Amino acid sequence: SVPRRSHARAEMHSYSVRANNVLSFAVSVWMVLCAMATASDFFHKADPVVSVKLAKVERFLRVGRNDEAHLAFEIDADLTSVFSWNTKQLFVWLAAEYATPKYVESSVSVWDRIVESKEEAHLVLPFVRNKYKLVDNGAGLRGNVVNLTMGWQIMPRVGVLRKGNVTFPAAFTLPEEYPEPRQPQQRRTGVYAHPR
Repeated sequence: SVPRRSHARAEMHSYSVRANNVLSFAVSVWMVLCAMATASDFFHKADPVVSVKLAKVERFLRVGRNDEAHLAFEIDADLTSVFSWNTKQLFVWLAAEYATPKYVESSVSVWDRIVESKEEAHLVLPFVRNKYKLVDNGAGLRGNVVNLTMGWQIMPRVGVLRKGNVTFPAAFTLPEEYPEPRQPQQRRTGVYAHPR
């Protein structure tokens, strides 16, 4: 009976070794394919065509101690060439950049969007409002020149994240002063006074 047990143990040991070898080989092949996919992205040439303009300063006001601007933009961004076979989606954002005496460089994200396919990668937005307000901690926006930067983060199916961006220097200048607040209209009471 002893030799039979030894033989059974040998067979079990042989199966586990074979399974381990197969698993190791599969993992090795998967790692090689991932490396090849990552390397292929570095040879992918993208030629995005991006145009971003200020459409309108809808509101510009002082809120507490902060300057606050509500903006609208005109966006025409063709990012279809950024997509490759390994691209899962793009995270696209728009940032307003400016300088103040207090801060050499300030960057505020004012809009973003997730693009999930190549068919959706040509963004044509003639009038799109900011998703996030442009707020400065102080009075640094009045009369300030603002740059606009559109950036995108490439999220691959396999591999590392990559980024790209286009900057439009001196895209617009904010007003020197806050517009005067509108005077509230007086309510009509419905009382009629006879002329004397």
